[in-house]
Amino acid sequence: MEIWINPGCSKCRSALSILDAESAGYTVRRYLDDPPSEDELREVVGRLGLEPWDITRTGEQVAVEQGMDAWPRDPGARDRWIAALAEHPILIQRPIITADDGSAVVGRTEEAVRSALR
Repeated sequence: MEIWINPGCSKCRSALSILDAESAGYTVRRYLDDPPSEDELREVVGRLGLEPWDITRTGEQVAVEQGMDAWPRDPGARDRWIAALAEHPILIQRPIITADDGSAVVGRTEEAVRSALR
């Protein structure tokens, strides 16, 4: 599995601790240093079963500056949201865990992280 993290994020550090405690095999991707492409974001959003706005941190300064809270949240707006996430990876909710079986979770809770281990 792969986990997208921001090392400064307490939720990310917590997720890593859980994975380590369970001796899970994983690769860390510091997504701020190695941002996902638009295609990768589309794939992950699909694996999550979510929409791009569902994994957007709209409270971040760049989101506020762009007025993202007012952006449409419909199929026609998906590409705009994906482009914003690719251009400003700080907007991506974290941590995101993608498993080898094709599943993915936003690991903000212990339960969500553990679900990636099943």
